Amino acid sequence: MVTKQLGGTADEADLRRADSLGREIFSDVANKWALLIIEALGDRTLRFSVLRDEVEGISHKMLTQNLRMLERNGLVERTVHPVVPPRVEYNLTEPGQALRATIEGLCDWTHQYFGHIEASRHRFDA
Repeated sequence: MVTKQLGGTADEADLRRADSLGREIFSDVANKWALLIIEALGDRTLRFSVLRDEVEGISHKMLTQNLRMLERNGLVERTVHPVVPPRVEYNLTEPGQALRATIEGLCDWTHQYFGHIEASRHRFDA
């Protein structure tokens, strides 16, 4: 997969700089709901209500806000079908799929070290 970079300076992409666009993008996508939405969408196209059911515990408002943010960042595509009532579907774009691969790595890490982290928390809290 080839990723195109459209201009910008190294300073704009520097996550350590508080005023960088890179930090803003990182902040957008590195929240729990965005990560869970991307993971839930996977390779599928889902309607809003199905996606809400897939991401247990997310409110209607929070799902709406995160989908809008992901769409703004070009990670999710929203398709409105001209029927009554309107049918709206969501799927990941190419950059969204690329981010999903990273999220899958984080999920794998969580599964691999779940027992270790659980035991460590138990010791710490005791």
